[in-house]
Amino acid sequence: MVFLFKLLLVLLLLFIIANLAKALIEMVKGSNESEEDDEDQPPMSHYLRRRVILSALAVILMLVALLSGFIEPNSRPF
Repeated sequence: MVFLFKLLLVLLLLFIIANLAKALIEMVKGSNESEEDDEDQPPMSHYLRRRVILSALAVILMLVALLSGFIEPNSRPF
């Protein structure tokens, strides 16, 4: 069960990075393309909003797992 939780967190982190990369691509493309092509694509803020929501979800999941005793913090960080 702990393995599935860690897998879920890793997948969330990968989705966060993917959305950040998509936002970067949209930002770099900018106004180079015509306006007709931009109507099909969501704006850069769409990907950034998704990244923030996924980041908040990851933090909330870690806090709930920590407070419920599902995962334990490292007592000696060195």
